[in-house]
Amino acid sequence: MTQHFPSRQLRFFLTAPSPCPYLPERFERKVFAHLPLSDGASVNDSLTQVGFRRSQNIAYRPACEACAACISARIPAADYIFSRSERKTIARNEDLERKVVEAEATMEQFDLLRRYLTARHADGGMAEMTWPDYVAMVEDTAVRTHIIEYRVRRSDGVRAPGELVACALVDVMNDGLSLVYSFYDPNQARRSLGSFVILDHVIQACLTGLPYVYLGYWVRGSEKMDYKVRFSPIELLKAEGWTLVVGGAARTSYDTP
Repeated sequence: MTQHFPSRQLRFFLTAPSPCPYLPERFERKVFAHLPLSDGASVNDSLTQVGFRRSQNIAYRPACEACAACISARIPAADYIFSRSERKTIARNEDLERKVVEAEATMEQFDLLRRYLTARHADGGMAEMTWPDYVAMVEDTAVRTHIIEYRVRRSDGVRAPGELVACALVDVMNDGLSLVYSFYDPNQARRSLGSFVILDHVIQACLTGLPYVYLGYWVRGSEKMDYKVRFSPIELLKAEGWTLVVGGAARTSYDTP
C-alpha cells in the first residue's frame, strides 16, 4: 500500500509519562505529530494505517516503555458475518434514523455526551470536557470527517427531529471509516447502542465499497475496551503487520504483558 506523507517531513514528539487511563499502576507515553493543513487527510490516512489515531489536528500512537497493551484494531467489512446476537441488535434499532451531518458541534450533541460520560466514564480523562472542548474535538480538523446522528423515528406525524440517542464522529479514509469517538444515551441499555454504532458502520462501509472499519485501540487487560475484540473477524496490528483473527481468538493472540 502506498503511503503518503507531505513533502516537508513530519516532526514527531514524545509526551512525558502520565497515569494510564485504562490500566491501574501503569504510565502511558505517546508519540504524536501535528497534521498539516494542506494535505492532512492523506497524511491521516497513512498514519492510521500504521496504528495512529487522530485527535483534532494531532495524530498519535502509544509509545509506552514497559507496556504494549494498546493494539490497533479494524474490522474487514466485506468479510464480516453478523452473528445471531448482532442481527438481533440491528433489529432492535430498526426504529432509528441515521443522518450524516457536518462536523459542527451542537448543544444537543453535547448534552448527550455529558450524560454518557457521567454514566459510563466518570473517572476518565474526558469526564471534565467542557463545551469549548467538545467544539474543538468536532470542528478543529482539516481531514474528511462528519458526525452520524441516530434518532428515534417519530410516529406521531410531527415533522420535528426525533430524540437523539447516539452520535459518532467518523473520519472517511481512502480505505475505510475510522470511528474517532462515539457516545450514546446511557439509559437505553436494551438497544446495545455502542455495538450497534459499530455494526451500522460495517454495513455502511460495505455499501460504499470501503474495506475497513477502524476501531482504534483494543487495550489488552482493560474491561472497558474489551468489547472491541468481541467482533469477529477482526484484524490486529502486530509487528509483522495487520493480522486477521477469527472466532474470538484475539485475547490469546498476544502474550500477557
